[in-house]
Amino acid sequence: MASTSNRISPQVTEEVTEAGPTLVTAPSTLHPGEIRNRPNTGPAPLEWAWMAAIVALFLLHTIHLRADFPNFSPWMDYAKYTDEGWYGNAAIEAFIRGSWYVPGDFNTAVALPVWPFFEWLLFHFTGVSVAAARGLVVAVFGGNLWLTYAVVRASQHLQIETNDQITSGFRRDSVSESPRWPALLAATLVGASSFLYCFSRLAILEPLVTFFMLLSWLLVLQLSPTRSERPQRAKLYLRLMAIGVVLCLMIFTKTTAVVLLPSTFYLVWKACRDRIQAFAIVVASATLPGLAYYLLVVRPRFLEDFRYLFSANVYQQPTTPSGWLMAFWYSVHGGFWIGRTLFFIGAFFMLASLTPLLRLSRLWRSPLYVAAWLAVALQMFFIGYHNNMQPRYYTIAAFPLFILIALGVAHLLDQKSESGAPERSRVASATARVLGGLTLAAVLCAVVLGIGQTIRFVRHPEYTFVAAAEKLTRYIDEHPNGNRLLLSISGNQISLVTGIPSICDDFGTFELPLRLHKYQPGWYAAWNELDPGSLEDIHTQFLVEQVAKFRAFDDPDRNVLILYKLHPLPLAKQTLESKGDPDESAHVEPDFGGDDPH
Repeated sequence: MASTSNRISPQVTEEVTEAGPTLVTAPSTLHPGEIRNRPNTGPAPLEWAWMAAIVALFLLHTIHLRADFPNFSPWMDYAKYTDEGWYGNAAIEAFIRGSWYVPGDFNTAVALPVWPFFEWLLFHFTGVSVAAARGLVVAVFGGNLWLTYAVVRASQHLQIETNDQITSGFRRDSVSESPRWPALLAATLVGASSFLYCFSRLAILEPLVTFFMLLSWLLVLQLSPTRSERPQRAKLYLRLMAIGVVLCLMIFTKTTAVVLLPSTFYLVWKACRDRIQAFAIVVASATLPGLAYYLLVVRPRFLEDFRYLFSANVYQQPTTPSGWLMAFWYSVHGGFWIGRTLFFIGAFFMLASLTPLLRLSRLWRSPLYVAAWLAVALQMFFIGYHNNMQPRYYTIAAFPLFILIALGVAHLLDQKSESGAPERSRVASATARVLGGLTLAAVLCAVVLGIGQTIRFVRHPEYTFVAAAEKLTRYIDEHPNGNRLLLSISGNQISLVTGIPSICDDFGTFELPLRLHKYQPGWYAAWNELDPGSLEDIHTQFLVEQVAKFRAFDDPDRNVLILYKLHPLPLAKQTLESKGDPDESAHVEPDFGGDDPH
């Protein structure tokens, strides 16, 4: 049946719609404690200066792209040894070998195709380059910085109402404009974070996951109230489908991003009256492209590689209640990597908003606050469940944490005492404002310290890994040894720097002896010492000769990259099965030829 709408007034919007996921409008009444609006004006001069400072912080990320992940920083993460190469391997191999797929090797792009696809597009213009890959991820970080600002601004223009006639919904305020400073504060926390500075300059998956998460939030928050006419419903359907596609891209960037889906689904739930139909559109749009990719591409040819990625990322989990308790404790404690002061403040808001304390429970009236709360909590839960506390995992949680800090500070500072309010209410409002001021001061101190540490990183770049990779490649080129193919757990990382072809010695769908037999590498590189398991497999077909050493990075267990020459065994002695304990007699005495580069 066709629908009709009553005349819209500045005070009340009533709408009766056909079946469909139409957004719901609501009376323009502010909830107590929400950010009050001021007349609609452009940014003030101080706000323009603030924006310029945020841009300057972003530009710091673009300097020294080939430099090491800062050595002796508070964050020891093995991603700097391997992950840029592993997860961009398909793009690297496409230009080095002419094919993105290397049978039997660690083909991560089968299950995670989005990031290497973007790198593949970029390498058409730049060639294989670690600076280009990092430049791309810095551009993604710039998008994350803008999206952080944009989602907070979009949430400030929305209100949620509930009454007998209206289930729930967003109303976009086009008459007045909320203050910009909470959005600018959230963006400042992102730009000033030395933690994010370090990880946003590595060509890893987490920045792109964050981008798609924030983009999905913005798309929901920018849904405009629609009536039931067909063109407006079609526009809403297209927006919901776009949200689903973004979620699909997020999952195929990194499959563990599935834990972030509830944050976006919550926003969709709050935005649409016909929630079932809206969910159906979003879920179908997220599922169908992924299902088509799996059925048409993965299942016929690459199913083993697809399954292998998940089996290779299984970590030993606790088996006792106390073990699980400690795992989740350490996952929460790892949040201090984001920044001790900021994580403490964020945790305070997350816990205090569950209580009536200082009316902080009203923060849950903000859809963005709830989405950010869910994203932080679920990411922390996943880290504990996965039982692998790596600092890079917390970069995804940092963005929603900074958002809820900005919203929490704004909520405290905005509390006003109503005329005629009881004494207890006036005291509570004054206490909230004082606490808000102290919290803001602590946040600004953390910002200053973060900027200071970032500037120190910028002023003192080191290039130990790039130098080691280039020296290693130069040694191989100057001392030919059959196949110019490097076997190493950091092989793809070295390939990204110098373009030398490589295969991984630790991960792959073929057992290492079979990979050695198929590809016949001439060289092997390991960190600090030979892994006994890898050495056992190598000895099925090769003798190893240590020929050079190169210092790189800061971890005392992985700060010397050792290059070995591989000498094939006689065919009669080669086998595809390991013989048990490594035979130490199979080593060849080191021969540096007077060249021991460090």
